[in-house]
Amino acid sequence: MELLSGNEAIARGAWEAGVRFAAAYPGTPSTETLEALGKYEGVYAEWATNEKVAVESAVGASIAGARVLSTMKHVGVNVAADPLFTAACTGVHGGMVVLAADDPGMYSSQNEQDSHYYAAAAKIPMLDPADSQEAYQFTKDAFELSERFDVPFFIRSSVRISHTKTPVEVGERVEVELKNYDVNCAKWVMMPAFAKPRRTVQLQRIAELSEWAETCPYNKVIEGSKEIGVICGGAAYQHVRAALPDASVFKLGLSWPLPKKALAAFAASVDAVYVVEEGSTYMIDAVRAAGVNVSEAPCGIPSESELTAGIIKAAFGRELPAIKPAPADLPGRPPALCPGCPHRVVFRELNRMKALVMGDIGCYTLGTLPPLNAMNACIDMGASISMAHGYEVAAEGTDHRPVVSVIGDSTFGHSGLSSLISTVYNCGKGTVCILDNRTTAMTGRQGNPFNGITLQNRPSRELDLEGVVRALGIEDVRVIDPYSVKEVRKALKEATSSDELSVLIFRHPCILLTKQHEAAYSVTADCVGCGVCNTLGCPAISKNEQGIAAIDESMCIGCGQCAQYCGSKAIQQLVPTNNIA
Repeated sequence: MELLSGNEAIARGAWEAGVRFAAAYPGTPSTETLEALGKYEGVYAEWATNEKVAVESAVGASIAGARVLSTMKHVGVNVAADPLFTAACTGVHGGMVVLAADDPGMYSSQNEQDSHYYAAAAKIPMLDPADSQEAYQFTKDAFELSERFDVPFFIRSSVRISHTKTPVEVGERVEVELKNYDVNCAKWVMMPAFAKPRRTVQLQRIAELSEWAETCPYNKVIEGSKEIGVICGGAAYQHVRAALPDASVFKLGLSWPLPKKALAAFAASVDAVYVVEEGSTYMIDAVRAAGVNVSEAPCGIPSESELTAGIIKAAFGRELPAIKPAPADLPGRPPALCPGCPHRVVFRELNRMKALVMGDIGCYTLGTLPPLNAMNACIDMGASISMAHGYEVAAEGTDHRPVVSVIGDSTFGHSGLSSLISTVYNCGKGTVCILDNRTTAMTGRQGNPFNGITLQNRPSRELDLEGVVRALGIEDVRVIDPYSVKEVRKALKEATSSDELSVLIFRHPCILLTKQHEAAYSVTADCVGCGVCNTLGCPAISKNEQGIAAIDESMCIGCGQCAQYCGSKAIQQLVPTNNIA
């Protein structure tokens, strides 16, 4: 018995099932799955440039006869949708499982979406574990089911299932021989002449899956009071059991296709049936479409964010436990860039020059927040360059602010490169800022093509970022130290004044990557309280009631950014520079 998170349990189940190949792009809450799997013997695991590439690589390995796993967060499924929909038609050779980790409540995501809709649209079966034991078992079984039904299988998780640790009874790895590959163009080449017959195969498969769903062992009925029957699955099941311990529950372990006959039988066994789900109406709509008369919760269930036992209790008019309110004077703790973050000066200077900034997905998105206030839009991975180009074209002659896009090195490799190619192709202008902190910082400092570090530390190549950009025909490509205020200011001023497309690469390792600190800075009696240092938004800097600046020496990493902005020279390093680990 081991205590595993849902992500670790999925990795364990995949390993025991004989997985040989795994690919992913890191994204919370799915990231730890491939990191855990990559530590096991007998598995090749890699970070791909994006989720689409990860799935395509997995399909290729499946064609070769290997069992494969691809993992991603919910918005990653958007990126991978193209190959996924077609793989549902071709089917598989070696078993293929895809983890879709949803984020109800948007704790680390730009939107809240339900991956159940992808299962229904692509016609890919979806399993919904409700704890780590199920995450392990469902994943382990899914490879055999994938091969049995000749189709990829989804495992759907959510932030609570992925990150909560529960006991798991584990087993041993079963070595699965690589299946022989036979040329079969009718199965694998999806040109119309072959795709049409595969559609017929797909429809036959759906009928077989629907029949299997009625007796699927992952769907369970927990008998209770006949007054209330609840249909639910995944993390919602745990909240329902805590909130309504007396209710009868139909626990859906297989959420697509739904077991229509079994659900109808359950509904007939209770006085009223309800559907409880997080941040979506997929389940209630699908259950009603199956012919089940679903009642509305007496006080309503919110269609957004995560559920809790308390929310469900309130929805059903149950008495809530007394909760002591938090003290009214607790200070807020807004997210902020780390002390010494190499992105801080770039955003401070963009704010200073009143640039219109199109941003991207990464920890640098925090440049939006006060006091930096230096990002105007952010929608998805790689979009900053495309949005800046669109704005530049549409607002030409009407908006005289410099238009700048900001993107990280890993995000640039994910999908920013294709956006830059399009901008170059269409003779776009503007300034592209690539914040190269040598890692994929937001999801836990994973490797990417531009630092050359692979998931399992295999020999690799560090791609030449500036060389790649120059190869597109962009002449103004510069590498700048983002710790130097003068260099950053000069580069931004020159680039935004140009009529040509400029790419500025601000290169400095993430402070959490190097973990090298310099001697801390302190505020002297010369401080005049101008407040300029506070506009950097560094968590180590504060001010007292008199408006005089103060630096928390335990947080300061000695980057010296604040000292460069201090006009009165009141910020001084405590001792001569000395690197310490």
